[in-house]
Order: sequence, then structure tokens, then C-alpha cells
Amino acid sequence: MSKPAAFATTLDALEAAGEITRLRLLALLADAELTVSELMTILGQSQPRISRHLRLLVEAGLVDRRREGAWAFFRLADHGPAAGLVRAVLSRMDQGDPVLSSDRSRLTEVRRARAEQAQRYFAEQAPNWDRIRSLHIAENIVEAAVREMVGDKPLHAMLDLGAGTGRMLELLAPLAERAVGVDQSPAMLNVARTNLERAGLRHVQMRQGDLYALPVERNGYDLVTIHQVLHYLDDPGRAVREAAHALAPGGRLLIIDFAPHAHEFLREQHAHRRLGFSGEEIEGFMAEAGLVDVMRRDLGPGAGDKLTVSIWLAHDPRMVADEVKLKEIA
Repeated sequence: MSKPAAFATTLDALEAAGEITRLRLLALLADAELTVSELMTILGQSQPRISRHLRLLVEAGLVDRRREGAWAFFRLADHGPAAGLVRAVLSRMDQGDPVLSSDRSRLTEVRRARAEQAQRYFAEQAPNWDRIRSLHIAENIVEAAVREMVGDKPLHAMLDLGAGTGRMLELLAPLAERAVGVDQSPAMLNVARTNLERAGLRHVQMRQGDLYALPVERNGYDLVTIHQVLHYLDDPGRAVREAAHALAPGGRLLIIDFAPHAHEFLREQHAHRRLGFSGEEIEGFMAEAGLVDVMRRDLGPGAGDKLTVSIWLAHDPRMVADEVKLKEIA
């Protein structure tokens, strides 16, 4: 239960929320992290007007603002008495109201347009994907670090999310009795299937699916990997929570992504939504997903303007059942 709000805090929060555009903004930001331009598209209002309303909501503690490079992202505040108050108000609103329903429909359109843009990019770049990933430190160094962190202990099942060309599966699936790769792009899936067949990995299955609603069983995988995927997502924390649901008791989640950087061209030319992640941010996602014992390793940029790659490994805290005892009981 959130801490009760003081009288002055309550008054400020109600005054900030008590205007039609600002209340609509709060309802939208409860569903998604959005930019000013996206909110302009949804509400059909000018940039100065949207920015002014957002500034008031941030000052009242109802909305969090996160600056990243040239972009700013806004979302409903998670902490503080004002945040708890506005969430309680939103939960009591009729979600079938025509105003809210219309805003949610336009939010869906914005998300669909964003997804279609990313799909076009992935389809165009699928044959060149491994070359694009060479923007960072040499891939063989990253792969050696991944193999070292994962170890050589056999796995019952492995799951790779945002599998791309299937490289993580080529690298780690030989450790597993079975492996599954998930990607939303049909073009990427075709490239991955070709690569995996060439590598002789017959026990790997590829599936088309959404990383926010995985087409796999829960509690089923000893190892789940997310390689250079989170920076394309508008809600990476949600993807991490969904990945954690797929872990078997005692399973491990491995995330490989960029450290924070300022290369705006990756956003403009390569569909990146985020310009890397700090250690604290990924560790926060993992903690929210209920994972523990987070390990982190940074691989420096080497020469030139190559990017730093960070690798995180965390564990599901549930105990693994003793198979011998289970057989005795049976």
C-alpha cells in the first residue's frame, strides 16, 4: 500500500490532474512510455500545448520524465504519494468512456505504425544483420564472454528472444537438449532457419511471436537469452518480466545490450528506441521480474567509435526440485 498523501500534496495532484488534456495524458501514460511527438499524434494537439501540460504533471509528481539523447520519454510515475493517488483515480474511471476509448485506439495505431516501421527495417536488413551488429566491439569477443558466463553445463532447454539470424542459438544451443528461438520478423526467421540448418542444429525450433506475449510455455527453460533486442522496444522492462516467466526454477536470464551512448544515428537510421542501458536500469528490470544474483560484465569499445557492450546474468530464485527425491516419492 502506498504512503498516504499529505493535504497539500493531494491538492496539488488533483489540481494538476483536473484538466481534460492532462487527465487524458495520465490515462495514456499509464499504458505506455511515450514521447511528445507520439502524444501529439494521439491527442491531435500542438507541441507547445502538450509540453506545457507534461511539465505541470512532472512538477506535480504524477509523471516521470527521462531524457535520452535528443528524445524525452514520459510515463506515469511509479513512486510517491501523488503517484499512488493518481493511479487510484485512474483505476476508478470507466475504461469504456468514449474519450478514453478513442485515445487508446490512436495509441494502438501509433504502436502499430512503430512496429511496422521496425518490421520494414528488419526485413530490409535481415541479410546484413551480423554486419550491422559489428558496430560494437568485435563479436567474437562478445561471444567468448557469453560462453564464459553461461559455462558448459548441459541444459535441458534454452530460449532465445529476438533471435535475429540465430547466432545465439548457434553458439549455445549445442548445450541444450532442445532450443527455441522467437522473433517477430518473418524475414529474420527465414535467415535463422537457414543458418541453423547449415549448422546442423536439428533440435532448434523457430517461432514467430511477440516478446510481450511469448508463444512458449512458462517455467520451462534453464536459460533465456535476449541479445541486442531491448534497445528496439518501447517497454523493455515488460519484455524482461515476460522472459522471466519462461524460466524454470533456478533458471538463468542472460541479457546482452549496449551501455549508454550518444549515437543518435542508430535511432534515426537503425530503428533503435533506446540509446543503451545503464547497469542500474537493467538490474532494476531484473529485480522487478523477481530475479536475483545479478552479474554484469562490460566489454569496452576498443578502437574508434565502437560501442561498449554490457552482459548481465541473473537467476530465478526458486529452488530446483531434487529429482532423486521426486523419484523416491513416486
